[in-house]
Amino acid sequence: MGGRVTAVCCTFFLVLLANAAGAQQPKIGDPPEASNMRLVGTSDLQARSAYQPTIHHQGDRWIAYIGHHGGTDDIPDPVNPMTGKAEPNGTSIVDVTDPAHPKYLRHIPGQEGKYESGGAQMVRICDGKDLPKGDRNAVYMLRTFGSEAHEIWNVADPANPVLVTRIGGLKDTHKNFWECGTGIAFLVSGAPDWRIRRMTQIYDLSDPAQPRKIRDFGLPGQEPGATGAVPTELHGPISTGPKGNRVYFGYGTNKGGFLQIVDRDKLLNGPKEPTPDNLKFPEIARMPLSAMNGAHTVFPMPDMPIAEFAHDKDGKTRDIVMIVDEAIQNECGEARQMVWFADITTETRPMLISSYTVPEASGAFCERGGRFGSHSSNESMAPVYYKKLAFIAFFNAGVRALDIRDPYHPKEVGYFIPSITLATDKRCVTIDGKERCKVAIQTNNVETDERGYIYAVDRANTGLHILELTGEARAIAGLP
Repeated sequence: MGGRVTAVCCTFFLVLLANAAGAQQPKIGDPPEASNMRLVGTSDLQARSAYQPTIHHQGDRWIAYIGHHGGTDDIPDPVNPMTGKAEPNGTSIVDVTDPAHPKYLRHIPGQEGKYESGGAQMVRICDGKDLPKGDRNAVYMLRTFGSEAHEIWNVADPANPVLVTRIGGLKDTHKNFWECGTGIAFLVSGAPDWRIRRMTQIYDLSDPAQPRKIRDFGLPGQEPGATGAVPTELHGPISTGPKGNRVYFGYGTNKGGFLQIVDRDKLLNGPKEPTPDNLKFPEIARMPLSAMNGAHTVFPMPDMPIAEFAHDKDGKTRDIVMIVDEAIQNECGEARQMVWFADITTETRPMLISSYTVPEASGAFCERGGRFGSHSSNESMAPVYYKKLAFIAFFNAGVRALDIRDPYHPKEVGYFIPSITLATDKRCVTIDGKERCKVAIQTNNVETDERGYIYAVDRANTGLHILELTGEARAIAGLP
């Protein structure tokens, strides 16, 4: 434990030094900054850098499964207080039934490694009773294992998870999507023979104990044996399942990105040999973003009623995709990464219709340290918020609540920026050959549950913040 204490003390002094560099930077002990959002509860997540939270209603409990990035240079393997051992960052399991008093249940170690090279960033959950061939008594957790593998665990007893199966031999992993009703999983992988770090491997996981590979998928030019320039890598997909028959893929992350719309049936049942023609076959459309922007999350919202168009003969409802870029560089060292809304009602001719960003001057965010810009949105399609409100993780600008009922004119209606703590890690830039470090909140990913709680996790080791809406924002959702 001594190494952890030393590192925390060092972090504290780094905060003091960083605070001296700019009056705009929040200090330890400052209250959170908020409007129409309120803090309900927190968990420090053992001071591990957090990526994806997934919230699951499990019997009479609500359980948060949280993926982690790898460790840091200062603390590559944080100590797990429950075991007394240093463990590589992996997956945190937290009981959030009472959101004001979350209970940390278990940490499952991930791959050895730091930052993007280790951990177990992504996590998805399916009940066995929903999967066509699953054990009805099981609850399955699909997670990545660093850059090596995808794993499935039985978390029916969330404090005592059991490994079910492993899909290994990879060179990278990232943001998966799993259809619980069919078992089809779109796994973001790095297949050893492909020319790109991240593409899609599609598996039938309807029986999680017996994974069945369906095909590899990517962009023409990424496949084995291709020549010439390699197209930009995948970040992640979202499927609408058999009923919607679409899969939306986001590529490029923070530059040269695009939205790809794919026919799900053709993707699953069409020719599978990864030739250029076969890779093009299921594609319906591809909408490029600018050279300065990419696509971290592409969130579909079909059949949105648009009040402004209610009296029009045609187009009263529109098919919308929200595209969220990912900021990569600290202290605004790149073009602004934002949120974009695309009208894809005519699928073969998608078009951007609006955008959103946090005004930098509203918090002098470029001076605060760390990343400023969008990263991700919630992905729950539960009725409480779907097509009404979206929640955007905006790094040092915290969580932003957007009224998206008119996606042509999205409007911010609330925000919450957590307080920094002794555990909050530094973020550095090099200026004139010298390293300058500041400590700042880095709200990384966000998710919601059917009760209306919002779960935000921090990339800079500040833990989990459980939030609820107040005022105008709460009224939009129709919450009591």
